[in-house]
Amino acid sequence: MLLLKNANIYGPEYMGEKDILIENNIVSTISEKINISTNLSNLNIIDVDGDYVFPGFIDNHVHITGGGGEGGFSTRVPPIEISHIINSGITTVIGLLGTDGVSRSIEDLLAKAKALEEEGLTCFALTGSYGVPPVTLTGSLIKDIVFLDNIIGTGEIAIADHRSSQPTINQIKKIIAETRRAGMLSNKGGVVNFHIGKGKNGINMLNKIVEETEIPPSNILPTHVNRNNEIFNEAIEYAKSGGYIDLTAASADNKSRDKKSREVAGKIKKAIDNGVNPLNITISSDARGSLPRFDDNKELIELKAAKMDCLYEAFKKAVLEFEIPVNKALKPFTSNVSDIYKLKKKGQIKLENDADLLIADMDSLKIKKVIAKGVIVKDSNRVVKGVFEE
Repeated sequence: MLLLKNANIYGPEYMGEKDILIENNIVSTISEKINISTNLSNLNIIDVDGDYVFPGFIDNHVHITGGGGEGGFSTRVPPIEISHIINSGITTVIGLLGTDGVSRSIEDLLAKAKALEEEGLTCFALTGSYGVPPVTLTGSLIKDIVFLDNIIGTGEIAIADHRSSQPTINQIKKIIAETRRAGMLSNKGGVVNFHIGKGKNGINMLNKIVEETEIPPSNILPTHVNRNNEIFNEAIEYAKSGGYIDLTAASADNKSRDKKSREVAGKIKKAIDNGVNPLNITISSDARGSLPRFDDNKELIELKAAKMDCLYEAFKKAVLEFEIPVNKALKPFTSNVSDIYKLKKKGQIKLENDADLLIADMDSLKIKKVIAKGVIVKDSNRVVKGVFEE
């Protein structure tokens, strides 16, 4: 058992200063004062001393087996380490393939998802990759989602990008419809994650599908919509009409992290100020994905790998620099993701939910502790590492 005393709780709505009791990996009690025998041998009491307690963050776009490969085999990005995830305040990830659905597979993706779960986190996955038709494990997109517990949707399907399969609108309609039907049959989110490239008509294609079919926008999540101002402005209009959008907080180093996290925080504020429902925004890191730079002839001239720590930095800047209220700033990283993907017991601090929690300094918002499924996986002295991490 773990008892957190005197916690200022944002769940993500503000819940006041209360105590939280964690038993069997779930939140069992939330009360102003929890009195329990201190003689219990399995009880660990932590005085939070007025600091914030947030839901553990959910990163909905992570290349857990590594992305890249656009420059040949030597440019394949390595898999992500669990310590990198935990240090970034992430307790739940959604893994996916990217450009490479040839030398990388859904089998490998699922194996890595299960490894991260064995090491203490929660990990879901999407079937498919950039290409159309989507790569699968069972030979059927629908069967992957219905029968494979960790698989909750499809993606990332690339559109408006020279690396895509140049799919037709009818092919995209079919993928969304099948993913939605699979989600209904398995009580999963059934969401298709769309990689939006720099080309024309990425957002417009999705908007046209929503207008022309009975498919609700809740089954469609375009990502990288903050790629440039033109695409972001299209994304704002799409979201104002009821669509959902995912901003990418991806950086390769500390210098770019500061710049990118500030840009993402500013775009959250811009979207809200322009009338987008805050519940329709999610933020992801694209961690271990490649950050390629191409010349005018679409030839690769530089390749870096995205890190995950930009995600929490974007949240901090949203609160501290752009003065977005904590509860509003938290939702794109927590409850919005769990709602869209139907991640039961995730994204909110409430009774019977998984005990995925962050303890953060009340002033600086610096992460002090990370709790995943009721277990402290990071504090000031240690962070859980994978089997082969040094």
